[in-house]
Order: sequence, then structure tokens, then C-alpha cells
Amino acid sequence: MKHAIVLSTMLAMAALGASSNASADGAASFKGGVLVDSRGMTLYTFDKDPAGAGKSACNGACAGVWPPLSATGGDAAGGDFSVITRDDGSKQIAHKGRPLYFYAPDQKPGDMTGDNSGGVWHVVRAVAATPGQKPASGSPFNYGY
Repeated sequence: MKHAIVLSTMLAMAALGASSNASADGAASFKGGVLVDSRGMTLYTFDKDPAGAGKSACNGACAGVWPPLSATGGDAAGGDFSVITRDDGSKQIAHKGRPLYFYAPDQKPGDMTGDNSGGVWHVVRAVAATPGQKPASGSPFNYGY
């Protein structure tokens, strides 16, 4: 079972591949009220990452399941976006001081299967959701509540 989980995580990360890189100054944007990368993949924040700390608390095995939104050498901060340095020296894009992540099991644009995972992983929304809130009519996303 452990090997199946590792394999599925590796396959999901391979699917994200180099295209998980985005510019801090515009490749991530809100669509349907949810922050997504340039491919439409949902972006998440982690409650254990304090806003403005400039680092990620999700490293090692955690980053295998929650891959960071990587920044390249040419990415620059702009607006609500910044670039932080991870423990391994790689760069990661942050929104309002919070590092951004993908969820490896999300397979296609609009998937949000990691929302509220463990009560500590959250989809980045344009406006904070309130309990029981439903998506706007015509939204391409199904929030599942």
C-alpha cells in the first residue's frame, strides 16, 4: 500500500512537472473565486505557514503530497505575490505572505480535493468562505458543500 501511495504521488508530481512553475507577478490568478495557476490547477495554503514568515513548513514527504508552486530565477514579486526561499534553497511563490501549494491528487483544472484536508489545508479564495457558503451560480467549481 505504501508503494502505491508513493507511486501515485510521484506520477501526480510528474504530471505537474515543469509546468508547475509560475510567475509571482501574474501566472496565478483568481478564476471562479479560486486562485489557480496558469493551467487552472487549484492552489492551496497551509495553516502551519505563518503569513509573512518567508518560509514553508511543508518540506520532505509533505512536499511530495503538497508540491510547492515553484518560482524560477526570473520570477519577481508583484502585488499580493512574493517569492520565498524553501529549506532546500528552491524558490516558492507566496500570496499575501502565505506559500502556495498544489495537491498531488488533484488531476485536472477545477479539482479541489485537498480543500480543508486535515483542517489545515485550504483553497485560496478571493473572498473567505463562510460555513455553508455555496459557489456562485454558473461557477465551474463544485465546492462539495
